Amino acid sequence: MIKFAQPQLDEDTIQAVAGVLRSNWLATGPHVTAFEQALSHSFGGRPTRVVTSATGAIEIALQVCGIGAGDEVITSAQSFFSAMNMIVKVGATPVFVDCDLHTRAIDLAQVEAAITPRTRAIMPTHFPGALGDLDALYALARRHRLRVIEDAALVQGSYWNERPVGGFGDIATFSFHPNKNMTSIEGGAIVVASEDDAALVDLLRFHGIRRLPDDTRDVAVAAGKFNMSDVSAIIGLHQLRQLPAFLAQRAALADRYFQQLPALPGVVAPPRGVARQSWNMFNLLIPYERFGHTRQSFRAALQDRGVGTGMSYEACHQTSVGRGFGYTDGQFPHAERIARETVTLPLHVAMTSADVDLVCAAVAEVLPAQ
Repeated sequence: MIKFAQPQLDEDTIQAVAGVLRSNWLATGPHVTAFEQALSHSFGGRPTRVVTSATGAIEIALQVCGIGAGDEVITSAQSFFSAMNMIVKVGATPVFVDCDLHTRAIDLAQVEAAITPRTRAIMPTHFPGALGDLDALYALARRHRLRVIEDAALVQGSYWNERPVGGFGDIATFSFHPNKNMTSIEGGAIVVASEDDAALVDLLRFHGIRRLPDDTRDVAVAAGKFNMSDVSAIIGLHQLRQLPAFLAQRAALADRYFQQLPALPGVVAPPRGVARQSWNMFNLLIPYERFGHTRQSFRAALQDRGVGTGMSYEACHQTSVGRGFGYTDGQFPHAERIARETVTLPLHVAMTSADVDLVCAAVAEVLPAQ
């Protein structure tokens, strides 16, 4: 079975975890500090904090920006549910816009049209293979004095104009879930532009606690608990050292997909040939009816041939939460087409080129050329 996703943990990492367990220092400790320093270096020295998940990072980012009840955050209808959920959780209103069909980058023209006096931030989601125009995004944000929270969960290692995503701009959040470019089992990071924001992250990720001069504690702001353990951090440190090799392997697998996938009418593949972009997943948009299939039957046929698949992603405005804000079908055709047609093929560092060939052969068998 070729799994849809699979982390790669080497023996050195496993032994390092055993060392942390034997140390009896399991919660936040020196390995968290070392992991944050290493991540900061990868982002050009920007202040970086690790947390228990990318979802938690988004929630904290919204709080850092002071976003709450009565505020609006413009975000893409095509994203994982974390962006929408955390906007709602802090009391704000998600304002959805459409995306580009190929890159899935947020539609900046629609963003500008959606800005109101209540708008406080723009939250784009970056997808593998190609980024939207980040210079234009930040120019738009500056014109309207808006914060930007980049959901970069899928693109660690991608570059924009020779700068790493997270290494410039306002706030970026990353994921270390097992199906991402690197893992800490569960975990995420928030990268900010100033030490003042980093200090606020420190409060928000651990109960809002600050130490007083006599070493007693005060709660400066009502906050949750998102601190990472040293067990997760040591895994993250080892994974970060291997990230360049992981990214190279993922890029080679994506190239193999482009070479071996059959040419099928109506099928939309990801962008190809964009320099210095990471590949977390490989999505196709397939007009299933043209081939006598539904998405369910297509995925089941691949499963029968030993190929696992995923669906990334449903459209947020078509969820029950999204509809609760008055959104209806037909408003964002690109996001809805992606939600309706997308299938995610296996792409992870445990795969080989031969595995990609097997996946492509299975696709060709299930969707015969017309």
